[in-house]
Amino acid sequence: MIHTIESFRPVREFLLKSGRKLVFTNGCFDIIHRGHLEYLNEAKSLGHKLLVGINSDTSVKQLKGADRPVNNELDRAFVIDNLKTVDYVIIFNDETPYNLIKSVKPDILVKGGDWKPDKIVGSDIVIENGGEVKSLSFIDNYSTSAIVKKIIASSSNER
Repeated sequence: MIHTIESFRPVREFLLKSGRKLVFTNGCFDIIHRGHLEYLNEAKSLGHKLLVGINSDTSVKQLKGADRPVNNELDRAFVIDNLKTVDYVIIFNDETPYNLIKSVKPDILVKGGDWKPDKIVGSDIVIENGGEVKSLSFIDNYSTSAIVKKIIASSSNER
């Protein structure tokens, strides 16, 4: 189920009361590839439940340019929500997930290995609340941008 911050509040309260650790990560997740799946599996292994924040179409355009996203936010959220590793999904409109992190206060905040923990957006909030911030393994040679470039190059060669 794709949540809003409001619909997720009771879920978060239940997790807190039951002592279950909530892991949070975020991203565009425009074209799903092995790197994403390895990363999400590792994220889930750190806690009991995994919440993924999905950048809205507007925020993807701000981050990646006018030609992105390839898939719209509802389709991207649907795909992520249907991965067995992922428990909850929230689409956020801001350029960063700072306000979402501030609202849900995850126990563990993670990003890919190309992020240093002290540079991860929202790390201050999670640490203030006694949580952990981690950089996960980085899987070389897997990126959505590289896939998009390959598709464009391939279609150019066919002309």
